Amino acid sequence: MYTVALAEDAELRPLEPWQAEEFLAHIDRARATVDPFIPWATFSTDLESARATLQRYADRQSSDSGRIYGIWLGGALVGGVMFVRFETGTGVCEIGAWTEPAGRGRGLVTAAVRRLLDYAFLERGLHRAEWWNSTVNPASRAVAQRLGMTLDGTMRQSTEHLGERLDLEVWSMLAPEWRAQDASA
Repeated sequence: MYTVALAEDAELRPLEPWQAEEFLAHIDRARATVDPFIPWATFSTDLESARATLQRYADRQSSDSGRIYGIWLGGALVGGVMFVRFETGTGVCEIGAWTEPAGRGRGLVTAAVRRLLDYAFLERGLHRAEWWNSTVNPASRAVAQRLGMTLDGTMRQSTEHLGERLDLEVWSMLAPEWRAQDASA
């Protein structure tokens, strides 16, 4: 197992099926603000379904097609980041993130996404990373903007949540852009 420091008293670690109980308690705390934007939050409602969500990501990790990581603050799980898609054949990945109120306003999600972008571009050689967010989720949009991503466009009413159609923005970062940012930092 590994741990990556994100800030003082905050770290990024793999999130695995054996942590389903802690994951469920966290999702219960985050559900009101996460549910409209993270599809698995809707159906991770008991220990069995929470374990199944984490197992799907464990299966994706074993096939090199996705991963999920938790963000711990002061020893408590307060959020996470994931490779929703990780396609080495096409060189494209999609990154997502979520957090409960206790993890907000500290830059933890942005720091964690930076780690995923470094991994995708610098270690694995992918070419494009995508960030999809609902237009009614300004916090998610702000992460993409802080990272210097480019807004590719808005897909009108492309998803549905509890009977309401939502627009999705697609942001991207290309490997050469990331390397240029890294070099100038």
